[in-house]
Amino acid sequence: MTSWFASPDDASARLHATGYLADAATATTAYLAGALEKPLLVEGPAGVGKTELAKAVARASGAELVRLQCYEGLDEARALYEWNYKKQLLRIQASGDEGWDETHDDIFTDEFLLTRPLLTAIRREEPTVLLIDEVDKTDVEVEGLLLEVLSDFQVTIPELGTVTATRRPFVVLTSNATRELSEAVKRRCLFLHLDYPDSEREREIVTSQVPGLPDKVATQLVEVVARLRELELKKAPSIAESIDWARTLIALEIGDLDEEAVRRTLGVVLKHSSDHERAVKELRLAATR
Repeated sequence: MTSWFASPDDASARLHATGYLADAATATTAYLAGALEKPLLVEGPAGVGKTELAKAVARASGAELVRLQCYEGLDEARALYEWNYKKQLLRIQASGDEGWDETHDDIFTDEFLLTRPLLTAIRREEPTVLLIDEVDKTDVEVEGLLLEVLSDFQVTIPELGTVTATRRPFVVLTSNATRELSEAVKRRCLFLHLDYPDSEREREIVTSQVPGLPDKVATQLVEVVARLRELELKKAPSIAESIDWARTLIALEIGDLDEEAVRRTLGVVLKHSSDHERAVKELRLAATR
């Protein structure tokens, strides 16, 4: 059995060392995912650190990160494996008078197999973190492909047989909750919900990532971001965008995040014109109250 973290405190400390500030629930769940060798389903709004958690686990453990980016239309050939049909055809053409049985056994081998992220992670003998990112964006049928991997850490290839992991990967699935995942998938996973941090924690995250940010500006920034997230926007600012905003303020040598500074730099955190207009209006109204 692979030991990923010695304890929740060890997980917290080692994730922190990579720049990921995990709260107690996150550190505990990350520890349990490794100790129990169970996939971890992380759900929450976009930009709260779900994907970054998988990357941080890989950095903290020195493991290789294998990522399956999910999208509508993803199929088995892109998620698991496919055969190199062009290469197989060339081999068949070169086989001459060989019988089909001999040719069949020859073309369905590793030489002709194109591994995709799920099979790649299963076959690796070195420590591996498998990130199945934004699983809620796939079609429901794709979840069936995941069940064998999530429950038994194996992949069945009809022509070759069953490939079972000799070293189980640390599996992280992320979801923005745009649709409900099946109970079969959830049953195989530990669950962690990540939400936007409170202002104090976000301030800690931002200042750890942006050295040199004045305390006054850091406080102003997280307060404005918190107010923006309360508005009905198409896309609320993520933690990464808060960090980008902090770096922008340093680059522009802004020492006071007043109304003018917000207006000038708001495009760093809001990427829709309607959101920009609403935010400027609401923040101006708030300032006059």
